[in-house]
Amino acid sequence: MEAISIFGIDIYWQGVLLGLCTFLIIGVFHPIVIKAEYYFGTRPWWIFLLVGIVCGLAPFFISSLFWGALSAIVGFSSLWGIGELFDQRKRVIKGWFPMNPKRKHEYPEDSIPYGGKL
Repeated sequence: MEAISIFGIDIYWQGVLLGLCTFLIIGVFHPIVIKAEYYFGTRPWWIFLLVGIVCGLAPFFISSLFWGALSAIVGFSSLWGIGELFDQRKRVIKGWFPMNPKRKHEYPEDSIPYGGKL
């Protein structure tokens, strides 16, 4: 592991960088799930599954701890996104997020805002 020496103190930066990357990956997956549900419904769940499996298995073949961990974080975030995609549909039905008017036939009749009451 590479360290940066500042005033005689060894600073290991990879853990902090991995934490920052984790934060950013989670932050990126949030709008991806929202947009995917808005435009495609829950149909792209299998894409999240495929990305999750590939990125989750990739660390077995990556010798770098940092890049292997980063790949696993992307993979497991993608797998988590499957559940969030279906939960996002429920949030849209409750009226917490906007419903795509072109896909309103895919939701129950009493969904908010297209028939249900707030």
